Amino acid sequence: MMDNTTLIRNVAFIGHLHHGKTSFVDCLIRQTHPGYQDYEEKNLRYTDTLFTEQERGCSFKSMPVTMVLQDIRNKSYLMNIFDTPGHVNFSDEVTAAMRLCDGIVLFVDAAEGVMLNTERLIKHAVQEQMQITVCINKIDRLMLELKLPPQDAYYKLRHIVEEINGLLTLYSDETNPHIVSPILGNVCFASSQYGVCFTLKSFANVYKLYYGEVNVEEFSKRLWGDIYFNSKNRKFTKKAPHNSAQRSFVEFILEPLYKVFAQVVGDVDSTLPQVLDELGVKLTKNEMKLNIRPLLRLVCGKFLGDFNGFVTMCVEHVNSPLDNAKKKIDHIYTGPNTSKVYEDMVNCDQEGLLMVHSSKMYPTEDCSFFQVLGRVMSGTLHAGTDVRILGENYTLQDEEDSRVMTVGRLWIYESRYKIEVNRVPAGNWVLIEGIDQSIVKTATITDLTIHEDLYIFRPLKFNTQSIIKIAVEPVNPSELPKMLDGLRKVNKSYPLLTTKVEESGEHVILGTGELYLDCVMHDLRKMYSEIDIKVADPVVAFCETVVETSSLKCFAETPNKKNKLTMIAEPLEKGLAEDIENENVQISWNKKKLGEFFQTKYDWDLLAARSIWAFGPDNTGPNILVDDTLPSEVDKGLLSSVKDSIVQGFQWGTREGPLCEEPIRNVKFKILDAVIANEPLHRGGGQIIPTARRVVYSAFLMATPRLMEPYLFVEVQAPADCVSAVYTVLAKRRGHVTQDAPVPGSPLYTIKAFIPAIDSFGFETDLRTHTQGQAFCLSVFHHWQIVPGDPLDKTIIIRPLEPQPATHLAREFMIKTRRRKGLSQDVSINKFFDDPMLLELARQDVMLNYPLL
Repeated sequence: MMDNTTLIRNVAFIGHLHHGKTSFVDCLIRQTHPGYQDYEEKNLRYTDTLFTEQERGCSFKSMPVTMVLQDIRNKSYLMNIFDTPGHVNFSDEVTAAMRLCDGIVLFVDAAEGVMLNTERLIKHAVQEQMQITVCINKIDRLMLELKLPPQDAYYKLRHIVEEINGLLTLYSDETNPHIVSPILGNVCFASSQYGVCFTLKSFANVYKLYYGEVNVEEFSKRLWGDIYFNSKNRKFTKKAPHNSAQRSFVEFILEPLYKVFAQVVGDVDSTLPQVLDELGVKLTKNEMKLNIRPLLRLVCGKFLGDFNGFVTMCVEHVNSPLDNAKKKIDHIYTGPNTSKVYEDMVNCDQEGLLMVHSSKMYPTEDCSFFQVLGRVMSGTLHAGTDVRILGENYTLQDEEDSRVMTVGRLWIYESRYKIEVNRVPAGNWVLIEGIDQSIVKTATITDLTIHEDLYIFRPLKFNTQSIIKIAVEPVNPSELPKMLDGLRKVNKSYPLLTTKVEESGEHVILGTGELYLDCVMHDLRKMYSEIDIKVADPVVAFCETVVETSSLKCFAETPNKKNKLTMIAEPLEKGLAEDIENENVQISWNKKKLGEFFQTKYDWDLLAARSIWAFGPDNTGPNILVDDTLPSEVDKGLLSSVKDSIVQGFQWGTREGPLCEEPIRNVKFKILDAVIANEPLHRGGGQIIPTARRVVYSAFLMATPRLMEPYLFVEVQAPADCVSAVYTVLAKRRGHVTQDAPVPGSPLYTIKAFIPAIDSFGFETDLRTHTQGQAFCLSVFHHWQIVPGDPLDKTIIIRPLEPQPATHLAREFMIKTRRRKGLSQDVSINKFFDDPMLLELARQDVMLNYPLL
């Protein structure tokens, strides 16, 4: 089956925390692996292979499973399913999984409805151009927990579908947005705990099996919406035939389900056998003695049959690797669309040139090395061949990041066991041994025989940022090499993790949240390093910015006094920084397109818009360097000869700002004047780059610098009587509530709020204590906000161990960050200003309160 690309479906299961993705996979496992037909109460949690996942009952890693499943007509398909974590901290795993898939199944809890992460994932899936199908899970909760009558249950389900469609329309910009509806067949209903899963079609099919003469297609189209069945003339009508009439969905689907549930839960001994006879379900004596849950699972399974409705949904609404190839490749491939490689990938050609894209790595049992999970885009991968591996930094100009290595064995990954194969054709997922040394996050694996220019697949683009950092060191200093090796390995294992060494020599790990870093540390201590590690208190990453235009033109001369640069700094327009980061505008566009974007969206004048030199740091950094010089005053030819050096100085300056070596954000630097030496010897990089950086710093310091801190968005669910306690906890931590509203159809309230990341440590524990464990919260990075107070105000005296008033916060953060990084206590201006510049300052009397020491 792996050779026939039209029979393969690559699907990712995504959804909010505890909306039943893993247990749904369990149902499929039970269906395909007869050995797991257990009658136990507890869940199987088949894809949660790590001990910590089993213990905490939630997934941290994306796990692939490959199964052969049948649709309604009993035709077999090869389903590659990715079970992903639902916790917001781990949305990087979801991104990595989506990269290898063609479509997604969005899981929504019928009782909770659309939640924080559901929303974020819908947005992300639309951006990644996925095909979207929906599974409304846990419908048993409507009956057994909320005890809704069938009519209200229908309203609740309809409300969820409408909400999802609202979000899809909001996030997709095309004229024909993606729409999901049970009638189209891309919504299915399920209850993983009781082994129920049906679409309108598969339920209509059940009727066909019982009554014979049913047109499944037509019948299923009339099972949703305001359509009623008139029992007298046996026709469907748009208006109710009599007052007590029920909608068709309620009458034909919900009521039978409610009856089965009621019988099993209620009268097990008296009337159940009779009902089962009517349904044609046969149970043995032992099976009748089971507890309620396993019994219900058994009855539903026999009554509704296998999960063929779900398979049909995936088959019809998610394209095969062949049909989706063009869309996928255009989205992720960086190369031109004229090459032979591109054609082979679009045709998903198994005979073509080999291209494999990998986005995840899994450690072996003993954690000594990794196996790489990739998707074969074109060609066929054979075990034991030599391949070329291109890392994320590979470009045609810089070919350093490429290695030739030998592929070891190949497997198909089933999350708890592996099936070894000797070749894998295009369109499939494969687990590769022996090539993990040179890969860090994602990689492109190609043939040695390709003689054209090579291009890579784009690195992953995440929907969140790593902002929380912890410093680590081994308890026993002689074990440092072991820890470094461990750090290298966790870096491979978590897609969004970054590790770096500060100037003071401490090793810093950056992650998305507390739970995330907790898992990283657990892996580091137990699996990868196996040593004791000390951890400092968590802190957050800051940014530096300006709020006004520089008070005067800042200039600096190169050490050889032959060149002089003049710049000013000013804040960027609102929303521009986010546009650059989300790649709505790219520096690689041609001048005309770039100019048009800035003119139409941000009202820049033509000259400025055409003379944008760079974004920084890196190509998607939220700062802009603009050449604002006039040809009449400056020799443009000479200026363009040193353009690269100035840009490098600007990139270096914005990567670590003058306040506390954190990145600069949201600033526009304008070059106003430049005197450049004529001889190439006098204008080398060594002269220009440090000078450009100095000018950037001095212009920055003259423009009222401020610190920025990350803010988290928090969603709290709590019963109505706990709401005031939640407010109290938030107020203590500089948080503010944006909205609170009751959740429809349940006794809970949802409170949405913002809280500074630095004050969010221990927030969850605090919340639980104040509400006796009834409140549940999730927080995720949302935006950057300016810290109150002036970081350079010398009059503020920071007393140790005392809480500071709000206006002193910026100063406190800056001094403590500098201290932690081993820098001098305060920003000394002398470092960045030349003597003539200082004289100029004295003359204009702008000394304010900066000392000259």
